[in-house]
Amino acid sequence: MIILFNKPYGVISQFSEHPIHPTLKNYINIPNVYPAGRLDTDSEGLILLTDQGKIQHEISTPKYDKYKGYWVQVEGDVSDLAIKNLEEGVIFKDYKTKKAVVKKIAEPKLWERSKPIRFRRNIPTSWIDIQIAEGKNRQVRKMTAHVGFPTLRIVRYKIDIFELNNLKPGQYEIIK
Repeated sequence: MIILFNKPYGVISQFSEHPIHPTLKNYINIPNVYPAGRLDTDSEGLILLTDQGKIQHEISTPKYDKYKGYWVQVEGDVSDLAIKNLEEGVIFKDYKTKKAVVKKIAEPKLWERSKPIRFRRNIPTSWIDIQIAEGKNRQVRKMTAHVGFPTLRIVRYKIDIFELNNLKPGQYEIIK
């Protein structure tokens, strides 16, 4: 079984109870399915859940190069140099990210977020589409900050061949 779920902002990508935040258990009551990878509490969008260990392993393991696509709102007008640096991979003190596919995009048509993003009248924002084949802890946020454009909002719209499509936050679809 494969389930596509649009995780709302503030939800934790686990089924076990959490003292503060809602979890997947608050939205999905289907036994024996588990998330293939995670999505930060502060991020929104597509989570794939499955009861098939092979699919879960392939989605979660970087060596299989299963790309995940994110629409990312950043602070500032993202530069061509920043995009080039993101594409080449960002070097942190303990690792270098794999190459990414990145392009500047118009603001996607999205739902209102439950908690509005930080707004600064004198600082513009812009959007990028970034696709990565790994998913280290808060990787996209770290990457955009590293090139000088802090992330304000992240929406994952794609995992490999699976897309968010028209699912609203909190909705899921069983596809297999």
